[in-house]
Amino acid sequence: MREVDVVGVRVEMPSSQPIVLLKEVGGERYLPIWIGAAEASAIAFAQQGMEPPRPLTHDLFAETIRVLGHTLSQVRIVNLTDGIFEAILVFDDKTEISARPSDSIAIALRTGTPVFCADEILAEAGIPVPESETNGADEVEEEEEVERFREFLDQVTPEDFDKS
Repeated sequence: MREVDVVGVRVEMPSSQPIVLLKEVGGERYLPIWIGAAEASAIAFAQQGMEPPRPLTHDLFAETIRVLGHTLSQVRIVNLTDGIFEAILVFDDKTEISARPSDSIAIALRTGTPVFCADEILAEAGIPVPESETNGADEVEEEEEVERFREFLDQVTPEDFDKS
């Protein structure tokens, strides 16, 4: 298992299908996962620190975990079959619950829980984007990384992940 950071939510054109983009911590692979519009909004809200006037489903689930005296210790993306990703929520008492990656990520962002991805999935569906060769300012490197990612998004399609 490799830890991944949630880079953000983007819209793949021309289909206007939202994706959540994960980046391997300490590596150069990105993992795009196509998700639904509602989940994309939930992830984006959490990343931006937006609090709705009433709790959304993922907020409710995170609060339920807390009120019941538990913590979510890990989110694991564990399987990829026919282009469908599967995740597991791992709790402090070792209980595991199967879930969609999009829901799992939305909850992880609300609870500060790390997200991990199986090595095999990164090997199969991860897309390498070489790190910048520059050792300049962080802001310049971040802008270059964002530009490389935009170029990547312009070229990637769901068919790129169809290994059949």
